[in-house]
Amino acid sequence: MLTYLLLVLAVAMWAILTSSRGNIEDFFLAGRSLAWWLIGASLFASNIGPAHFMGLAGTGAASGIAVGAFEWNSPFLLFALGWIFSPIYIKAGVVTMPEYLRKRFGGSRIQFLLAILYLFLYLFQKISVEICTGAMFMGLVLGLDVYQATMVLMTITGVYMITGGFLTVVYTDTLHASVIVLGSFLVMGFAFKEVGGYQELLHKYPNAKPSIIQEGNWTAPPECYLPREDSFHIFRNAITGDLPWPGVLFGIPILSVYYWCSDQIFVQRCLAGKNMYHVKGGCVLCGYLKLLPMFTLVMPGMISRILYTDKVACVTPSECEKHCGTKSSCSPIAYALLIIGLLPKGARGLMLSALWASLMSTLTSIFNSASTLFTVDIYTQIRPTATERELMVTARFFVIILLVVTIIWVPVIQATNSEKLIDYMHAVKSYLVPPIAAIFLLAIFCKRVTEQGAFWGLIGGLLIGFIRMVSEFAYGRQTCSADNKCPPIICGVHYLYFAIILFIISLLTILGISLLTDPIPDKHLHRLCWSLRNSQEERVDLDAEMQVKRTRARCSFWGTCRCLFSPSTAMGGGRTGTKNCFWKALDIYCGLEAKPSAKVAPEEETEKKEEESGAPSEETVQSGSPEGTKPHEALESPFWSKVANASGLLLLLITVLCHVLYH
Repeated sequence: MLTYLLLVLAVAMWAILTSSRGNIEDFFLAGRSLAWWLIGASLFASNIGPAHFMGLAGTGAASGIAVGAFEWNSPFLLFALGWIFSPIYIKAGVVTMPEYLRKRFGGSRIQFLLAILYLFLYLFQKISVEICTGAMFMGLVLGLDVYQATMVLMTITGVYMITGGFLTVVYTDTLHASVIVLGSFLVMGFAFKEVGGYQELLHKYPNAKPSIIQEGNWTAPPECYLPREDSFHIFRNAITGDLPWPGVLFGIPILSVYYWCSDQIFVQRCLAGKNMYHVKGGCVLCGYLKLLPMFTLVMPGMISRILYTDKVACVTPSECEKHCGTKSSCSPIAYALLIIGLLPKGARGLMLSALWASLMSTLTSIFNSASTLFTVDIYTQIRPTATERELMVTARFFVIILLVVTIIWVPVIQATNSEKLIDYMHAVKSYLVPPIAAIFLLAIFCKRVTEQGAFWGLIGGLLIGFIRMVSEFAYGRQTCSADNKCPPIICGVHYLYFAIILFIISLLTILGISLLTDPIPDKHLHRLCWSLRNSQEERVDLDAEMQVKRTRARCSFWGTCRCLFSPSTAMGGGRTGTKNCFWKALDIYCGLEAKPSAKVAPEEETEKKEEESGAPSEETVQSGSPEGTKPHEALESPFWSKVANASGLLLLLITVLCHVLYH
């Protein structure tokens, strides 16, 4: 593991030394220079964390392969990301998803609200789940002190992430993805060898029931310890199924629209692509990789139940508490038991490196995207006069704040019931993200939608989802050893069905209010929605007037500061002020040193022109984004475009065949 950490640092240092990090586009979008293999590997590594290892294997051990539907739904939405959503985002010239909605609808309230919501979901859903599951893994497999291990891990990742920005994150993600795939294949091989192959899995899993099903006068009901009869089917009964088929067909795609097509973490990688061929190729690569977890994680989890039945499938509170510290179920430890019980020492080290890799890649991706959201969508609202250099410093400082908050958050997570936290935090997404999915789908496919409809539809959907979430948290979930008194109208509706209902309510609310308000003229929507995606007419941004005011304020503020604090003024005449060695070293470390041919130099030229003319340049006004970010639409080769299209269609065909095979 130490060797792997040193390798990660070596890759990070190489990326830092060979990359430019001096402006917004370089720091947040890697200069829009990513190749398809970097995009695909980073998408996959950002998605696969310890929660996937424990969650997919644990759910597979408890109920069979149906949970793999979440993974096999991803290729369809990755295709949509590469072929539908990304082209419009790129033509809009945005850095963040809330920024796209500001351009699409005008005003800043949707942008600000969505940025706050994303940060809330990152901190209390993504980070919490990943640290919780990572802590459980480290405790079970390594016996490490979770608090110390997390501090070391966060320090290492923080150093290279703050220094190198997004490009460093992507390069290390590519290394992480390679190790994750290799490690998971290793465990799969040992697991299938131990159980006797796929046919033995089909034969033995239905009989994997624990030997202890009684405790005192209480006897567990059969449905709590017997494997499901439909364990090897994805589509299950619409009423009694743990993942009902209507929820799989319609509910999961709704959640995936948010997750893959509007979550800053994943879209940011596509915005950084060289051109559309590389974006599409990256999405296709990730789609193929997402077909693997069914075989590398879910089925090994089922094998773990066969090999360690009394531990993984325990049903009595005393037995479960003895094996994993919880009173209801120990299925989340299924994958960890395979690592401990089957792998030899050398192979175990590789697998532990894969687990570290999954945690590092997920957390660094979250931190980088959260920093992007805060800097572009929140800080610029607070400080409209902020210069590019100030935004760069703010982005790095916000990462430090997130690292500190995460380290403080670890003891709170340790004191929480791990199984309950994992279950609840996954449910958070089902209760809060359907309105986000609705607003992005309508923003792209329905140009009649207005700002008022989008805002109040989002607010209404979030309120309904929040009420459901708080109610379920208050009553608690039902387990085999204890009943709860949650009303059926709240807890009786499956979370995937609730996601469908909430999505429809949000959709109708947005459309209804939009029809009662004046439509947005087409001149403001060119290349921002599907029907006008290929328009060649000049777009008049809805927020153009606001951007003019901000740019003038920035120019006025910065010009005044230059007069007051320029070296010649401050030092009394024609002498040139110089920075001391510490500040020079800090600028070089962060990539903020002056470069004669870099993208920072034109900023001063623009300022001089603006000071002479008394007005901001047209190019600055039309950008609508922080300095250094301009609309980007690189041309793609017709031949490679056809290759990407064929690869995407083949991916969809294989995914459909997988669903048919395990229907």
